[in-house]
Amino acid sequence: MSKKIKKEARVISQRMLSEGIYDMWLETPIAKDVKAGQFVGVYPVNKATLLPRPISICEVDTEKSAIRLVYRVVGSGTAEFALYQPDDYIMILGPLGNGFPLDKAAGKRAVVIGGGIGVPPLLETAKRLSAMDGSDKPASVSAVMGYRNSDTFLSDEFLNFAKLFIASEDGSVGTKGNVIDAMKACDVPCDVIFACGPMPMLKGISAFARERGIKAYLSLEERMACGVGACLGCVCKTKSVDEHSHVNNARICTDGPVFDADDLDL
Repeated sequence: MSKKIKKEARVISQRMLSEGIYDMWLETPIAKDVKAGQFVGVYPVNKATLLPRPISICEVDTEKSAIRLVYRVVGSGTAEFALYQPDDYIMILGPLGNGFPLDKAAGKRAVVIGGGIGVPPLLETAKRLSAMDGSDKPASVSAVMGYRNSDTFLSDEFLNFAKLFIASEDGSVGTKGNVIDAMKACDVPCDVIFACGPMPMLKGISAFARERGIKAYLSLEERMACGVGACLGCVCKTKSVDEHSHVNNARICTDGPVFDADDLDL
């Protein structure tokens, strides 16, 4: 796991991608250590909201020592972040958690699957999969993204790294239904899955993968408090006993957020 640091980061740019969804680039030395699928804890200035907000890392630019955060405004903390302008400074802790085991895609047909605000971390994942060389390179990379409607934020950017398939709940774009419906309707070639999204989606992907003998790695979304494994505020049920809590739980912030689907009791 990468060494995490707490330090100020400089806002390079910020824009609204769609209603309630913001795209912020930060200059920070942690960029060189980030693995696809990791996240950062972002601290609000407002002292009434002391705990950091966990936000997945959407993209990394190591040459500029920058990370990209694409997040949804859901409360006072993220509402504060949306007000930041270039050259403002914001305190972050990271990189946190583990990342996707991209080496498991070597020579295989890899599929990244995202739903809702679980879409952003899959962009860096697809980017790194497409950049792998030699025997480590996947046979192919596909991206299946799920949205509620035609507001398909970030979808065009996946075209730079993968063959793109889209599902929308209202059928306004792509396959009508969810990401599994798109996988089936488009007969997406798949040997290994890297996914992030709401729990019902991840449960569906886990079942889909198990039925077809496909390996799946799932990034769980969860509200977090400390973000470093001390408070046990974010746990998920596992098939094995956790050495820290001595029960069938794992801490999403430190043991995850990425898990082998076979290890989870969903």
